[in-house]
Amino acid sequence: MTNKTAFVFPGQGSQTVGMCKGFYDNYPAARHIFEEADEALGFSMTDLIFSGPEDQLRLTFNTQPAILTASVACYEVLKENGLTCAMGGGHSLGEYSALVAAGAISFADAVKTVRKRGQFMQEAVPVGEGSMAAILGLTPEQIIEGCAKIEKETGKACQAVNFNCPGQVVIAGAVEPVNKAIEYFKAAGARRCIPLAVSAPFHSTLMAPAAKRLAEVLDTVTFHDAAFPIVANVDAKPETKAEVIKDNLVKQADHPVLWENSMHTMIEAGIDTFVEIGPGKVLCGFTKKIDKTKNGLNVEDAESLEKTLAYFKEVR
Repeated sequence: MTNKTAFVFPGQGSQTVGMCKGFYDNYPAARHIFEEADEALGFSMTDLIFSGPEDQLRLTFNTQPAILTASVACYEVLKENGLTCAMGGGHSLGEYSALVAAGAISFADAVKTVRKRGQFMQEAVPVGEGSMAAILGLTPEQIIEGCAKIEKETGKACQAVNFNCPGQVVIAGAVEPVNKAIEYFKAAGARRCIPLAVSAPFHSTLMAPAAKRLAEVLDTVTFHDAAFPIVANVDAKPETKAEVIKDNLVKQADHPVLWENSMHTMIEAGIDTFVEIGPGKVLCGFTKKIDKTKNGLNVEDAESLEKTLAYFKEVR
């Protein structure tokens, strides 16, 4: 593989009020994406991203299109600077950003879809009934077994849903079993158990109603074969075929995110540099923990863009 770079895109939780404003102000290609989002959604997503309020930006059906918009705007600036990749991927919501970058779905369709995806996820489980927590310092096997035990005891959903990097797995489910699981994993020697400030148990089986509604929306969207392989969250396999990509997005809503395995898929294919495109550096952190011999760069503002471009100039 001559090009050993992968573009990866962040998911929910990376949002901040004012994200990517510098790109909006200085790059017409980025500004165009924000304007396209406003037009597609029928209200000013741009105002919400740049001015908040933060509690509104944190609502799932706003967060998802906001992060997608910011990420694709960053990608457009990177593309203008001539950077290309051999493969791509995105964490949960980020998979949509990756598919826009690969030309598998139009930005306008993606931004409308993820707004509905956020709405469906929120409506699948009433606010206050679902919960998520990050469990640090145990093996995936310990966490899967522990969740199964708690599910059996309580008769309610509690599952491992994000396999992010060595020593970090996120669980999700109904509030009671997730709270029990936190106590259980603390007793089992977890380094930390951190309840997450989210409004729904994403990627658990409780999201099945959301996946069903999402499938109906995706049936109305035109998909194209991807210009480069996108490694899917659901099975950590590279995919370019339009039909499979669509099916993967439906499954993704109520199936675990296999991020660590997805990274290994890209590394095994010869990728040695990962560029996180969009707000935050969450995926850069995961990259370090998954394989510290690989390069993790990011693009979210002028400074990080310069750093990334300088790195590639040197490599060339």
